[in-house]
Amino acid sequence: MKTKHMVAGLLFGLDFGTNALVDSARAADLAPLPPHSRKTSAKAAQVSALSQSKPSSESISVIGAQASAMSALSNMTPRHSTTNVEVVTAKQLLATGQTSVLAALAQTVPAVNSPPAGGIGSNNVARIMILRNLGPDETLILVNGKRRHVGANFNYNTGPATGSEPADISLIPLSAVDHVEIITEGATALYGQDAIGGAVNIVLKTGSHHGSVTLQDSGYYAGDGVGIDGYGDYGVALGHNGGYMDFAAQVTHQQPTNRSGLNTTQKYFSLPNGQRDPRESIIGNDVNRIQGLSRSMLETFSANGSVPLSNDVELYNTTTYSHRDVDAPGFFRTSNNDSNVRAIFPNGFSPHLTAEENDFQVNGGLRGKNLLGWSWDLYTTYGRDQLRFGAYDTISPTYGLDSQTKFYNGTDISSELTSGFKASRHYNLGFLPKPLGVEFGGEYRHDTFQMTQGDTQSWGNGGVPILDGPDKGQLASPGASAYAGTPPSAAGNHYRDIFDGHVNFDAWATKKWEWTAGGHAVNYSDTITAYTGSVGTRYNFSKRWAVRGNINSGYRPPSLGGLYYSTISSTPSYTTAYEASNSTVTRLLGGEGRKGEYSRSYSIGIDATPVDNFHLTANLYRISINDRLESTSNFGGTAIENLLQEQGISGVRFVQYYTNPVDTITNGGDINATYLWHLPQGHSLEFGVYVNIADTEISRYRKTPAILAAYGQSYYNQFSQNDLLRTSPKNRETLSLTWHKGRYTVSVQELRYGSVIFIVSPTQASSLWTHVRPQWNTNINLDVALTKKWHVSVGANNLFDKYPTQVNPAAAAPTGSYRYATYSPSGFMGGYYYAKASFNF
Repeated sequence: MKTKHMVAGLLFGLDFGTNALVDSARAADLAPLPPHSRKTSAKAAQVSALSQSKPSSESISVIGAQASAMSALSNMTPRHSTTNVEVVTAKQLLATGQTSVLAALAQTVPAVNSPPAGGIGSNNVARIMILRNLGPDETLILVNGKRRHVGANFNYNTGPATGSEPADISLIPLSAVDHVEIITEGATALYGQDAIGGAVNIVLKTGSHHGSVTLQDSGYYAGDGVGIDGYGDYGVALGHNGGYMDFAAQVTHQQPTNRSGLNTTQKYFSLPNGQRDPRESIIGNDVNRIQGLSRSMLETFSANGSVPLSNDVELYNTTTYSHRDVDAPGFFRTSNNDSNVRAIFPNGFSPHLTAEENDFQVNGGLRGKNLLGWSWDLYTTYGRDQLRFGAYDTISPTYGLDSQTKFYNGTDISSELTSGFKASRHYNLGFLPKPLGVEFGGEYRHDTFQMTQGDTQSWGNGGVPILDGPDKGQLASPGASAYAGTPPSAAGNHYRDIFDGHVNFDAWATKKWEWTAGGHAVNYSDTITAYTGSVGTRYNFSKRWAVRGNINSGYRPPSLGGLYYSTISSTPSYTTAYEASNSTVTRLLGGEGRKGEYSRSYSIGIDATPVDNFHLTANLYRISINDRLESTSNFGGTAIENLLQEQGISGVRFVQYYTNPVDTITNGGDINATYLWHLPQGHSLEFGVYVNIADTEISRYRKTPAILAAYGQSYYNQFSQNDLLRTSPKNRETLSLTWHKGRYTVSVQELRYGSVIFIVSPTQASSLWTHVRPQWNTNINLDVALTKKWHVSVGANNLFDKYPTQVNPAAAAPTGSYRYATYSPSGFMGGYYYAKASFNF
């Protein structure tokens, strides 16, 4: 976007209490590095003496200590500047009773949606985060201000995550987090042009001689889903000049839940006399297990530290490692299903998907001051996520009696290597009331996505026909039933090289009027060179009132997973293929070279403290995305099945791929208001009202390719449109009240989740769609400080055990697997309780 175009449309804005911002930031850039404190609070928001700010409130607020918008040394986003930043502290995260950063963040911030179960199959391996009703990978994830690598799990199943490959912040120990920043404007200039919806920066604890240990037990009112969780951290000194290393770890064991419906279908062939097999009454109808939380075991670890090498230079490192095992049940296969070999599973089978994940990231570098007047940061990061998939209690029917029942399905791997630098300083220009801030940098990134081949039987066609039953002699779908492995045609290692340069400016037109401008020029080796920018401004009316505005442009290339992921999955009724963008099938179905998506966003907001202890922020925004990256419709019919058969893909009813089918516009707004009321005798009450509204609509449909039109196919039908538009709620509201006196704190939340629409299958009639009604949930938490070091907490989420709208039994037919929408924003597990004890030292 040209600068003159951005300036022409600029929305005005401001911040309050910023008069000292540039002066303090300039002093921070020029001053020698002081020694670190021998004892640093776990809630200190500075990475070191080089980082000059920390949150000053336990509430979500843009109000915080003043960090330089231009400092290359800070690992945090500047508050009191043109960018809107919400801060969620560790105390707030822990008060939710959740055991992951993502789940706690979703409960605390209405702008964040993260359904407890994002779908079925691999979509249910990990929770996803949706910011402002955009896609999960349209939000850039950062840890200590550095880009987090994306996960290896490409979400291809239906739901709000479909067509995405996001980073997973649940793989960071909850005990490692000092605070989380949610940046919703200007992120494309500050952090990366792919921060279309914004950025989330997780800032880890620092310092030495402090620590904590917490043990938590939890479960659901229904009597299942018991969770055992333990987490803690400890900071140690490195050397004698203020160096430190904060270690954190967490172990979470989650037992499964089951909220599936009853399977009332006939499960065995009828007897020769036409009567039902007597085994029908023995097996019963309670055989479905697909709807619920998966059994999982997660171990996470982090280390965050720095060591001063001189008064002006320090060495720093942040390392995270996680190991996770997930066991996710699939659709029950009845004995009489064609995907069964009855000699092996005479009573049918319930297939299970297994995923073993190993994830790590190392971020290290040198940073310092006074290099010819510049502050600087030289860094390298490497992150890698590996998912090893398998399946058991299933069968590869085309191998008949020789079929395995346990399979290795292949391994998906993503990695990201980044090396870069950034530098900053301030210039006194004379004609400006405050020094001009300048920050620039560049980095090289090497991204990869790899799929390895599974067992031959997991994907192969053994050629053995169906052995018995009415369809005897016909061929079943090849590969492991429910979860087919990666074939040789899909296996491969793919990469992209990225060269990214950026520059940012911060200037004050008057003592109350701040302007920021910045941009990125990025070359992607497999697509284009993209230019994006951001202009923001804030104006101080007084110390209590401020208004601000931003215009941003962004660009996100196709994810490597989206371009090259390929798989075949099946339900008891049909089989679906997801084809890589470079496959022959995709080309024959009108697929072209994928383009990246461009965005342009506009926002205006206010920050205010009308009276003491009352803080208010409000924003309006509009985000336009052209050539949005999504999955196509599920193409089906006789002609499609014949085309797939000609390409050696048999038994598949539907096929889809990753492309740019539509343009979208998201209009929204949010309000955050808190008031702290100090009462006599040491009592206090804090009230909070938080509202987020985000409505995404399609502004343009891409023309259906001629070959698809000839086959009578819809390029982006109502089923696909629903995934994009109606699987996340358009609005979220939270009312909160916290009472505190001495050792006691009681918190109550009322959370309202807007409606969503759930469609069971691509061909389901609209009359059978499930319109999930809005739902209010009540959460409560009691915390008691037994001593200065010991705390105990008990609480409940969804206190009154509410469930979302049930799926129409006719819509769930024939298997009855779905009782609730899989991606219900409030979850469908019912009431949840927890109790925990913490020790601080």
